Order: sequence, then structure tokens, then C-alpha cells
Amino acid sequence: MAKKKPEFVDEKVARKSRGPDRWGTAHIYSSYNNTIIHVTDITGTETITRVSGGMVVKSDRLESSPTAAMMAAKAVAENCFEKGITALNIKIRAPGGHNGPMSPGPGAQAAVRGLSRRGLRIGTIEDITALSHDKCRKKGGRRGRRV
Repeated sequence: MAKKKPEFVDEKVARKSRGPDRWGTAHIYSSYNNTIIHVTDITGTETITRVSGGMVVKSDRLESSPTAAMMAAKAVAENCFEKGITALNIKIRAPGGHNGPMSPGPGAQAAVRGLSRRGLRIGTIEDITALSHDKCRKKGGRRGRRV
């Protein structure tokens, strides 16, 4: 007679039984129009999976929402586990530069939370938003955008 598995398994015990973690890098680009999660190997050369907010929702206006980011993170986590990735270093990027606000959109925090809840181990979280040192000329001309 086979032993039944207990329903509740301690996370630390489960992690030790899996063996050593395989690390990847999650590049999260979060603007006010969309959220893109791109997971690569640790060197950044090979793409493991890439999912955006627009791939998981029907309406265009919901692409950047935290709900879409959580759904995208769920799809990313499933693909990572299939490929053997169990831990991620996270790099978050906002539009930045001369394109407007330096803060990431509403989906960035939700994406990180979604990856963590799915069982991926989170290493470092780093902000790699581009900063303009000597301003590029913004579009719109001398008098700005006239509406």
C-alpha cells in the first residue's frame, strides 16, 4: 500500500528536496500602456519565455492593469517551471529617458508579486530605468504639442 502525500508541505522542506535552484533573469518593462515580462537565462542571451499584458486580456485598455500583470506572471511562472527555472533575479524598467515619468507603471509591483506567489524564488530586484544625462530634444517643436 502506497503512502499518501500530506496535503500541506512546508515550503523549505519542498525546496530542499528539489535540489539546487536554477536561476534566470526576469526583465519587466512596465509602462502606462502595457506590461511585458521577458525571462532569459542568467547571461541574458537565451529567451526562456516572454508574455505581455496584451496577450492575456481582450481589451486594449486593460493591458497595463495589475490584473493583466498577475495573469502574465502566472503564465511566465508555468513556462519557467517547465523549462527548469526555479529562481529569478528581477530587473524592472520604466519608459524613462526623455519620454516622461521615471516611475514604472501599475503592473510592475503586481508582476513581481505574481511571480513570487507562483513559487518562484526571488533574488535581487533592480531598477534599470534609463536616465537622460544630457536631455534629448523632445518631440513637439518649439511651442510644444498643440491640441
